[in-house]
Amino acid sequence: MSHAFILTLSCADRPGIVHAVSGFLFERGGNIEEAAQYNDPDTGLFFMRVQFACDKPGHEELRSQWRDFAQGFGMQWQLHPAGAPMRTVIMVSREGHCLNDLLFRWKSGLLPLDIRAIVSNHREFYQLAASYNVPFHHIPVTAATKPQAESRQYEIIEAEGADLVVLARYMQVLSDELCRRLAGRAINIHHSFLPSFKGAKPYYQAHDRGVKLIGATAHYVTADLDEGPIIEQDVARVDHSKTVEDLTAIGRDTESLVLARAVKWHSEHRVLLNGHKTVIFK
Repeated sequence: MSHAFILTLSCADRPGIVHAVSGFLFERGGNIEEAAQYNDPDTGLFFMRVQFACDKPGHEELRSQWRDFAQGFGMQWQLHPAGAPMRTVIMVSREGHCLNDLLFRWKSGLLPLDIRAIVSNHREFYQLAASYNVPFHHIPVTAATKPQAESRQYEIIEAEGADLVVLARYMQVLSDELCRRLAGRAINIHHSFLPSFKGAKPYYQAHDRGVKLIGATAHYVTADLDEGPIIEQDVARVDHSKTVEDLTAIGRDTESLVLARAVKWHSEHRVLLNGHKTVIFK
């Protein structure tokens, strides 16, 4: 029986990498089904994503053989079984449009996820979680209890084996320590077209500036607030007649769409980190 895998890698660019990777797979009976690569001239780094089918060896043996091969190129790499749903925990506060959209897309088969839990600092969405048969964890957060709350949140994330944490309008700033623990596997949706209007109430900032475009940005979470590597962005056109409430309502659709795209690309292993930027093989 053939097994499908997704290989992602990055390393210093040099001639012959594609030839070497394809040769490695060919020697093991691998059939490349999809491949993309990119050379960043600014950093001198090479990035590649390969989806392939292979009769043998199995996952662990293939991983071991690839580890030895990759050392010769100084590669950073990941090897995943293709099609395996990504274990995911969603965090949310009081605005549920992104949560509702992700749950619907997941149950509709549009996102390759295994949503294991929903964590919230409010109780609003326990019934929504129950309707999708997803465990709901209410963990209140105050300035005094934040360390304990984050410890409990991280316990849930680790207990569920989550490879992805989605901040679907979770309106608490994560501590530097939790950001470090979740590096590269936590995605936030910010209701602004970053780097404009960072921080709280970006729609109020946008309205005050009289902008003609409002947007949303999905990015990886880092200790620097709203500064993480950007995965996806989009905009909606507005005009002078729109109130803050209008901007907020229009923005919800953009936020949901942008977050869904970012989650999909991440769960399909299409996003590679390139310093404070990303390379995305769509």
